[in-house]
Amino acid sequence: MSSSTQGAPAPSKFSAGVATRSLGRKELLSGLRNKELFTLLASTFQALGDSSRVQIVWALSKGEFSVGDIAVLLEMSQPAVSHHLRMLRNLRLVKVRRSGRTSFYSLDDDHITRLLHEGIEHVEDLL
Repeated sequence: MSSSTQGAPAPSKFSAGVATRSLGRKELLSGLRNKELFTLLASTFQALGDSSRVQIVWALSKGEFSVGDIAVLLEMSQPAVSHHLRMLRNLRLVKVRRSGRTSFYSLDDDHITRLLHEGIEHVEDLL
């Protein structure tokens, strides 16, 4: 046995043991087994993979707006805005408040704003 391999940890099947050194194998595997979490996270990123929806989320990060307000602001049709808002609402990224016949939309919570701002900061660093 050469001196470089004496006392060295046994190789791991995870990227030379990097993952198991920082997390521990049980913790890593239990996190990976939570399929529902990763499925919902992927759905969230997928919803934000459309530039129109990102613009809607950006507008809603500034305040509450009606479908008509968003349509005018983003120069989109009301049916298109409604379609995007329905998808965002189904993922609980936005919430709706009704006042008479008008529906007002806002972001569901501060996590969405932080996610948006982190994404913008990341992209700005690339520019």
